[in-house]
Amino acid sequence: MTRSSSILAGLLLLSCCVSPGAPAVDPSWPPPPAEPDIVYVRTITGPGDIGAKASLFSRFVNTMTGVSSTSKNFSRPFGLSLDDGGSLVVTDTGANTVCLLDLARKKWLRFTEAGGVKFQSPVAAVHHDKIFYVADTGLGKVLAFDEKGRALFEITNSLARPAGLALLDDHLLVVDSELHEVLVYGLHGELVSTFGRRGLQPGEFNFPTHIAVDQRGQIYVTDSLNSRIQVFTREGKFLRAFGSAGDGPGHFARPKGVALDTAGHVYVVDAVFCNVQIFNDTGRLLLDFGGAGSAAGEFSLPNAIAINPQNEIFVADAYNHRLQVFRYTGRE
Repeated sequence: MTRSSSILAGLLLLSCCVSPGAPAVDPSWPPPPAEPDIVYVRTITGPGDIGAKASLFSRFVNTMTGVSSTSKNFSRPFGLSLDDGGSLVVTDTGANTVCLLDLARKKWLRFTEAGGVKFQSPVAAVHHDKIFYVADTGLGKVLAFDEKGRALFEITNSLARPAGLALLDDHLLVVDSELHEVLVYGLHGELVSTFGRRGLQPGEFNFPTHIAVDQRGQIYVTDSLNSRIQVFTREGKFLRAFGSAGDGPGHFARPKGVALDTAGHVYVVDAVFCNVQIFNDTGRLLLDFGGAGSAAGEFSLPNAIAINPQNEIFVADAYNHRLQVFRYTGRE
């Protein structure tokens, strides 16, 4: 994978290649005439973008159960994950909802509560074995509920401000920003272990936010105010870290979501830079894509990222009220 030159220069070059009246060319990185490694695919703003339609009955179900299939578009998509079936789980902090986007079946479910408990600030969610786990910073807990919106249990033990969630085998990993640690729970809410504390040293955190797991079970944590990504074994033992504060490529201003493609590349969203930076497994920058704005391939305070086995890249573009979809071409 080649490293991009300036994003601005790339976009200017792209615009110069399009004559007046010609069809718009979807952005790619690096820009033409280079062969692309990352290509823009599409934007998702609401159910219509995935072909989902709400039945007349389902429009009224929400008043009784807190779950519906509606035509409402995203307000501020914030948290993002993929389940085993390839469906997207999206938290919307603007509407205080959790959405399940079944792309294969063209279905869109929208949850406003868990068993009568209204979401206050749902920032992350995962879906496994027909159970949703939602980290709500407003409530200070993780809520577990089924696909009909029925509450199963709450995780409050040892939590203060849950911010990020990931699944690893039969465990739920919870990043707590206020406690500066990662807590490991069983899938029924029992606390198993913790790792991390506040500090600057390897294995220590300063307001961590996001978390991801690679194919080997290694754990990647966004150590936000230390401006780095830290990597741990599945047991929570520190392995390595990369990134530092700065205003140039390879540095971070406000790192957020982290994810990996099938080649093991590490993708990190930066909310201030409004881009996604891609690193190899040793932390060397390979490419960055995006930039501030509202056009295709541009972002406004992006927050989360998820990548499926087909190397489709989903980015929560929060203040543009949408998800953007890209694809890694697999070209090295």
